[in-house]
Amino acid sequence: MRVSILIQAEGKNIVIDAGPDFRQQMLRARVTHLDAIILTHEHNDHMIGVDDVRPFNFKQKEGIPVYATERVQKDLLLRFRYVFSKKKYPGAPTLELRSIFNDKPFEVKGLNFTPIEVMHGNLPVLGFRIGDFTYITDARTIASEEMEKIKGSKIVILNALHYYEHYSHFNVPQALDIFEELVPEQAYLTHVSHHMGLANEINKLLPTNVNLAYDQQIIEI
Repeated sequence: MRVSILIQAEGKNIVIDAGPDFRQQMLRARVTHLDAIILTHEHNDHMIGVDDVRPFNFKQKEGIPVYATERVQKDLLLRFRYVFSKKKYPGAPTLELRSIFNDKPFEVKGLNFTPIEVMHGNLPVLGFRIGDFTYITDARTIASEEMEKIKGSKIVILNALHYYEHYSHFNVPQALDIFEELVPEQAYLTHVSHHMGLANEINKLLPTNVNLAYDQQIIEI
């Protein structure tokens, strides 16, 4: 359930979300250079790992840009006050805040991102479209105008907690309804709870173009 993705393009490494397992994820993926972090929202399982960028700071001798909405930035400043203090503690990570907005595409290291605002219960959360690829986590509803931003994506990743009703996450039937409207070539379910069941069994029940995502999965576009 602690989900993030690593986007690798033209020698650049960009991470969407940095949860509690961020350090282990970067080590496991053998990431030796980090160009940017993009945050979907401020919940702990998506941002509490940003403190672990310091080895990249030391190696690259520069700050790591962190792209987030102003609301998420306020939470970062609160939780990581020591990082942004005027009298910085030696050895603290160096993060460079960059503002993004739900209605404005933005560019990171030559890649163009289109924000997609979804609702995580009552909390607005950003998903992102990069070319023919769309990634959305922690969604329960998607407005029609935001759905238009996703349409035409060849690959869509969407959260589905399990088969039961949930107040802030899609379940499997709801996610499949979204895929039926979008008609992507390939779709994946992420942010999966242990209540989902075994992947080998669940995948047999899903449409042929839909699968459960898994740790260390690589998708080439």
